[in-house]
Amino acid sequence: MMLPKVIITCAVTGNLATRAQHPGLPATPEEIAQACLDAADAGASIAHIHVRAPVTAAPSMDLELYARVVALIRARNSALILNLTTGPGGRYVPSDDNPAIAGPGTTLLPPEKRVEHITALKPEICTLDLNTMNSGGQVVINTPRSARIMAAIIREAGVKPEIELFDTGDIGLAQDMLQDGSIAGPMLCSIVTGVKYGLPSTPDAMATAARMLPPGSIWTGFGIGRMAFPMLVQSWLLGGHVRIGMEDTSYISKGQLTAGNGELTERARDLIEKLGGQIATPDEARAMLGLQT
Repeated sequence: MMLPKVIITCAVTGNLATRAQHPGLPATPEEIAQACLDAADAGASIAHIHVRAPVTAAPSMDLELYARVVALIRARNSALILNLTTGPGGRYVPSDDNPAIAGPGTTLLPPEKRVEHITALKPEICTLDLNTMNSGGQVVINTPRSARIMAAIIREAGVKPEIELFDTGDIGLAQDMLQDGSIAGPMLCSIVTGVKYGLPSTPDAMATAARMLPPGSIWTGFGIGRMAFPMLVQSWLLGGHVRIGMEDTSYISKGQLTAGNGELTERARDLIEKLGGQIATPDEARAMLGLQT
């Protein structure tokens, strides 16, 4: 029996990784675009993209930076599927003196602001976070109302949402949104493991989350930090697709910093192929995800 082909997503920089963790973390539009192209050359069909302030490498939602990254990629590669984040803008840090007042580090934005770049650039995919949770010393807030507002704007733009699931309650909200038409099936989603106070990076947790997904869902599972490659393999064993990248890990092996997103993608491809899997091309991934070719 021929197994379904496996889609590799490379998350090239993320929102929380820092240059203190890896001095080569992509930050400028040119670096981020090159990271996506390197991942594509290594076998990734999808690039998951956050932008950074070019000088400081701090997280950014600047539309011009997104536009520059997209243009640089498309000038050299028209096949790679682009997945832009809408995650930033949901963090709340309460003030020490009055928790009702936002303190330093709070990034809360109106839901409409978090998807402005999606309306403007119309990537094939964008993320839609459903988690409201403790995340380290901060709180992430994605209310059902905000999620539905963002989902409506994403749909109006003709973009497919990738639903980000950090715990089992997020799956319940996704099921409600699917039932009331806020999102359309079959659902495309990511099972995120290893974020502190969310789903742990264990086979049992990932398997439980996968079983809870609505029938017909297409999903990718991944882990954070040292569990990035173990959970990548676990996702494939459970019938999911796979994700890797410097958003998820700075290391290619224990104690060894990676050379970059291309190397991480090459390792992911090697692991899946050695286990008997076949890697999907971007066109094959489009067909699998129901995207326009």
